[in-house]
Amino acid sequence: MEPTDSEGALPSMARTSLLRDLPATQRGLRTRDGLIAAGRTVFERMGYLDTRLIDITQEANCSSGTFYTYFASKEEIFAAILERAQEDMMHPGMAHVTGEDDPASIVEAANLAYFEAYKRNAKLMGLLEQVANIDPEFGKLRQQRADAFIGRNARGIAELQRRGLADPSLDPMLTSRALSSMVSRMAFNYFVTGGGELEQVPMEEVVHTVSRLWANALRMP
Repeated sequence: MEPTDSEGALPSMARTSLLRDLPATQRGLRTRDGLIAAGRTVFERMGYLDTRLIDITQEANCSSGTFYTYFASKEEIFAAILERAQEDMMHPGMAHVTGEDDPASIVEAANLAYFEAYKRNAKLMGLLEQVANIDPEFGKLRQQRADAFIGRNARGIAELQRRGLADPSLDPMLTSRALSSMVSRMAFNYFVTGGGELEQVPMEEVVHTVSRLWANALRMP
């Protein structure tokens, strides 16, 4: 489940120290966007460790000087690519629940949106997992990403409790850590690890299962 906060605003991952400020001009933003798109193509094709800056500049059809105008290193452009993927994966959910809505169905819809976004970004999520194990900065980035989802879901759980739709004895943050971890790890196993019996299961069935476990854990109606 990926709900928004009580005001409906999407919380975002704090900008990592790997990233510099955005360009001040529209032309600069377009060039930076082009480099990010090219970088993502190359990283997903070649992997993080095998990618060289020249591979990215050739894909973007630009000079190394242009690259260094916007990014200082391979690490920085990879962080920018991950930031863009994070924006794609932060979906609204529980803020749309009204008094007549079935909250369990809303949870399932939110989880489906999360799984669909994870599918679009699965290769990057696999790369992040690998790089985070060898680079402390990306380890922090991965934790920031997890904390953004956990905090968001905790607010959704607290709102359900306030409305009498979830077990009031549960700590929202601790419960969110447990349930969010279940959903994110299942998505990782389904789209990144793959193999075995799991890959034979339709995505909708996986989403329904984790959503029912979520609803049952919260004792939702």
